[in-house]
Amino acid sequence: MKTYTLDEVQDTLIGKIGTPERDLFEYELQMDLIGSAIKRTRKERNMTQEELGKLIGVQKAQISRLEKNTNNVTVETLLRVFTGLRAKVKLQVELSNVEVSF
Repeated sequence: MKTYTLDEVQDTLIGKIGTPERDLFEYELQMDLIGSAIKRTRKERNMTQEELGKLIGVQKAQISRLEKNTNNVTVETLLRVFTGLRAKVKLQVELSNVEVSF
């Protein structure tokens, strides 16, 4: 029986690193993780979606959408949410041989 590494399986099923298919997968995965982090942190702070929404000036439905899918959210909205959750935000951008952190 032939065995495969995780990298080989990912390359075959998702696409090799740097391909549009792989980039889209990685992007969607990161967005799912952000939504999960929002929900987990909100619950740790014992806040309802409605309370968080009122705190940052949006409807409960928008908080619900953010927790499920952050694909169409602005950086400004994410910053407002994490500020409302009293979370420390660190933004890191990597460009070819250049690293920028805020």
